[in-house]
Amino acid sequence: MPRPIQHLPRWADPEVPADSLDPQGLSRRGLLRSAGLFGAAFAGGVLLAPTPAEAHTASLGDPALSYLVGDHHVHSVYSHDAKYTFSQLAGAASRYGLDWMVLTEHSNIGHHKAGGALAEHEEILKARAENKRMLLFQGLEWYIPGAEHATVFSPPGRHEVELLTRFEQAYDGKLLGYTAGSPSHPDTARNEAHAVKALQWLDQQRRCGYVDDVLVLANHPLRLGIDSPHEMRAWRDAAPGIMIGMEGAPGAQAAASPGRNAPNSIRGDYENSPSENSFAGYPREAYRTYGGFDWATATVGGLWDAMLAEGRLFSVTSNSDVHRVTFDTWRNGDWLPGQNFDNTGRLPDPVDTTEPQPGSDFWPGQFSRTHVGVTRYGYRHVMAGLRAGRVWVDHGQLLDGIDVRVNREHGIGRGVTLGGRLRVRRGEKIVLNVTVTAATRPNHHGEVPRLAHLDVIRGAVCGPAADRDEWRAPDTKVVHTADVGGRTGRYTVRIPLGKAEESFYVRLRGSDGKRNGPGFLGAAIDPHGPIPHEPGNGDAWADTWAYTNPVFVDVVR
Repeated sequence: MPRPIQHLPRWADPEVPADSLDPQGLSRRGLLRSAGLFGAAFAGGVLLAPTPAEAHTASLGDPALSYLVGDHHVHSVYSHDAKYTFSQLAGAASRYGLDWMVLTEHSNIGHHKAGGALAEHEEILKARAENKRMLLFQGLEWYIPGAEHATVFSPPGRHEVELLTRFEQAYDGKLLGYTAGSPSHPDTARNEAHAVKALQWLDQQRRCGYVDDVLVLANHPLRLGIDSPHEMRAWRDAAPGIMIGMEGAPGAQAAASPGRNAPNSIRGDYENSPSENSFAGYPREAYRTYGGFDWATATVGGLWDAMLAEGRLFSVTSNSDVHRVTFDTWRNGDWLPGQNFDNTGRLPDPVDTTEPQPGSDFWPGQFSRTHVGVTRYGYRHVMAGLRAGRVWVDHGQLLDGIDVRVNREHGIGRGVTLGGRLRVRRGEKIVLNVTVTAATRPNHHGEVPRLAHLDVIRGAVCGPAADRDEWRAPDTKVVHTADVGGRTGRYTVRIPLGKAEESFYVRLRGSDGKRNGPGFLGAAIDPHGPIPHEPGNGDAWADTWAYTNPVFVDVVR
């Protein structure tokens, strides 16, 4: 299957005059120039071996990166509960500044029996042709046996459709009826084992060259409380190069917009209580979002940190999960006689009513963004950046850019960046350099965002967890807060981390400073973390945060 011809985004294309770019595009081009990547070489269609210059500079630390903005959780008329066409979604994503997007339809009987993946592909090919400056992946939202959902996707190329079709048929929990997750249910062990087999099968397809690449990320992991810590560890361990992380923030961020939805609504549609399939070790507070982020990510010393404390990378992302956009005027179209989703695998095209319709989502890129660090532009470079953990996320366009580097105090070169590992001798002094590019233009809500503070979160690396269901990391806490509220433009914050006596990791978190308080595990661990909002009163634009992936420091004796 021929791969699509790739055109650079307007902000990265040297043929596009700077005076034709909007403020966001100008800012991104400036970041690309500062990374030394602006020019024809950025248009790398395939993964290339390092040039001699790159091989030389590798010894000076991780390369300078440009961050591509994307969303790996998007639904169209090929999902039974959504309503938009691919053209609508791609057009909105382009309008809101995305460089890449994964179209992820729900797996179900109608989708599978009606050949949804193949029918989608024809429309994706059309959308790619109409949006040559965007990377459009075809994916699937997998019902994990005995657990929640996950994004599965591969790049354009050989067997991209066949992979999804075969995987859906053989491993989807909803199609197979493998939904039980209660410890007392007789099918739970089988279901959990089948999820592991599914990931191992995907890994095998990549290794044998059936597809060029494939990645999996868990979606809205704590929404129902049914993704237990031992399952998430099992998925990671089964295929660490395939199952690379989870949504740190779910979609449905407009669900609790004041006056728009139900009085008990919560950002992310996290309005649930424990069920028989939920992991009993999660507190009831785990079923809510904090500053729009999943409890597993938002809790300093919580589940995400417990996994990082094993010294294993596990990334977080932030996506729209778009089904129905708030204040949108479109409704689902009408069925023809005898048609339904089960026999067509597709909803009718939507109809514009000109009147606002119910919705809890934002368009892709309108509010939630996942930034992936690359040195070249292309499908496989995005996937390589995700796998390497070169990822940071934000809400409400809180930042234009952030570059995180960890190095020895007097080390040469750029140092190690997100997802990477710095090897040092015991006793060496370590420093963290954070270069922030403040927002320079109004966001999609009409306000210029202002970053108020940056938190440095540090945790000890303790090795594999003795208890696979442990969700706490007791040695992780906020160790430094930088007040940056009055700073604009591009600036660097230098934070000494002291002598490295034992292996550890650091990650960063920032916010607009409008809503915060003691974290879930107490003020001694997190003095001003994200907090839940009152039901029905969760204005997403008034409570925005950014999170980075970790950098590991490995102490060798």
